Amino acid sequence: MKKLLFLALLLLIVPTVAGAASGNGATQLLEANYRAVEQMVASIPPSRALNKQKPIIVATVVNVDDLGGSRFGRMLSEQIGTRLTNLGYSVIELKLRDKIFVRQGVGELMLSREVRDISGSQKAQAVVVGTYAESVGGVYPGSSGSVYVTLKIVGVTDNVVISAYDYVLPLDANIRSLLYPIR
Repeated sequence: MKKLLFLALLLLIVPTVAGAASGNGATQLLEANYRAVEQMVASIPPSRALNKQKPIIVATVVNVDDLGGSRFGRMLSEQIGTRLTNLGYSVIELKLRDKIFVRQGVGELMLSREVRDISGSQKAQAVVVGTYAESVGGVYPGSSGSVYVTLKIVGVTDNVVISAYDYVLPLDANIRSLLYPIR
C-alpha cells in the first residue's frame, strides 16, 4: 500500500517539476544557445566541413557596443563550448592556456590580430565568435526588451565565415541578472 501511494505521489510530482524546469528563463536560455550551435553546425557547407578531431576555439561573446565581456557573454560562450563538445567536436578550454589574452572580469577575447597567432599555436581549425546587443521594448509580449545574438564560426586560415546564426532572447530577469550583476 505504501509503495502504491508513493508511486501515485511520484506520478503527480514529476510532471510538475519537469514542467517548471522547462518553462523557466534559465532553461530557455540554455535551450536557445544549444539550438543555435546545432543550427550553425547543420548549415556548414560540405566544402567547409569541420574535422571533429581538430580543435575549435570559442571566444567570449561580446557586447556589440563596447566589445567588453559580461557574465552573459561568458555564459553564452561556455554553453556554446559545451554543446560543441556534446556534438563530438574538440573544443580548446582557453582558461587553462597561458598564452590567451584574458582580462579579469571580461573573459577570453579574440582580437583580430591575435586570432592567427593563437589559433596557430593551438592548431585550431576554427574560432566561434559572437556579439550581442540589447534593445528596449522587446519583440516578446510582456518582455521589457530583447537581446539579439549573432554567432559565427570563422575559419582561422582565411578568416572566412563558415557558418553563422542569429537569434533573439527575451530580456527577462534571468538574462538581466547576467548582463547587470548586483555588486
